[in-house]
Amino acid sequence: MKNKETEKNKNKKDDNCKKCNKYITICLAVVVVILAVLLCVKCFNSKLPKLPLPEVTGGERGMLGIDKNINEETIDNYLGREDSVYRDVRMLIDDGNYESIGGDSYLSGFVKGFEVVPYPYLAPLSGLPESVGKGYTGKTLFSVDENGTYIPNYTESLDVLEYLFPKDKNIFLMCGGGGYAGMTKTLLVSLGWDGNKIYNTGGYWNYKGNNSIQVYNEKEKVHDFWKVSYHNIDFSRFKPVKGEK
Repeated sequence: MKNKETEKNKNKKDDNCKKCNKYITICLAVVVVILAVLLCVKCFNSKLPKLPLPEVTGGERGMLGIDKNINEETIDNYLGREDSVYRDVRMLIDDGNYESIGGDSYLSGFVKGFEVVPYPYLAPLSGLPESVGKGYTGKTLFSVDENGTYIPNYTESLDVLEYLFPKDKNIFLMCGGGGYAGMTKTLLVSLGWDGNKIYNTGGYWNYKGNNSIQVYNEKEKVHDFWKVSYHNIDFSRFKPVKGEK
């Protein structure tokens, strides 16, 4: 009887050991897979071509801050990088009359990979062509004082900006003609972002590449905004700083 009980306990221990070994094997396999993935990502990133430093082009486009090397004509060569984020800073429907300068007040299309973060919700507009009008004049994350300093209107303003424009990434900016993108870069650099990692790639209105996503549905004469990766800035969720409403 004692021998049977001893044998039973031994078998139970063997079963537990087998289960333990199986568990350890699975854990090691998971660790190996994770390390392999991390290694692949690291190797992929190390093979990415080095980006040229931002360099403002000349003429009227240079006044908007559009880059000489990475712009509407060349942006296709820099899409899909793991070390970068892509932001289109137009509104879905802009209050400004951009048709007056040959543009589009609606976001009728965008470059694949770009996510929309409207600049007019970040800070006040300035320097718009007279025919365009004042544009959006509603709430913004930041205000600008008489010295050109950006002042947060909400306690969450900087956190939101850092989430939408990660400091550890290269940032490719685009809008309709290049103006909003230039304003966005000015805002970010003024608040501590590295200007050498931010590129004003110009405007979608001048884009002739192979990665255009059409939002305007020509057949039904409507805009399919569901195609847009849009970051909504809900001011009702934020806490105004003292003195702001």
